[in-house]
Amino acid sequence: MIAIAPMGDINASIPTPQPVHYRPMFGALGSARHHCRLTFLSQAAAANGVAERLNLRSAIAVVKGCRTVQKADMVHNSLQPNITVDAQTYEVRVDGELITSEPADVLPMAQRYFLF
Repeated sequence: MIAIAPMGDINASIPTPQPVHYRPMFGALGSARHHCRLTFLSQAAAANGVAERLNLRSAIAVVKGCRTVQKADMVHNSLQPNITVDAQTYEVRVDGELITSEPADVLPMAQRYFLF
């Protein structure tokens, strides 16, 4: 359920009005927000009744073993390359291999105003 979404001017007559602001949606109204979220607590906090003391109305999930999680344990983000930058030439090397990139032809969102 959507709690907050970007919306333009509600009085606009075009589909892409500016400026865009985040506004509350149905998921943020009433008790919906308590039923649509999950609060993570440590096993020790859950055992000591922290959720009851804080009067949390959302669902509680207990996590454990988080203190031993390391970068190497990440499924999609475990790479730890050796990155060096030459202070004179600004050459960047990743694990000893020189990396380069061409200058960008187009820079999205790099203008000050967006007029349709």
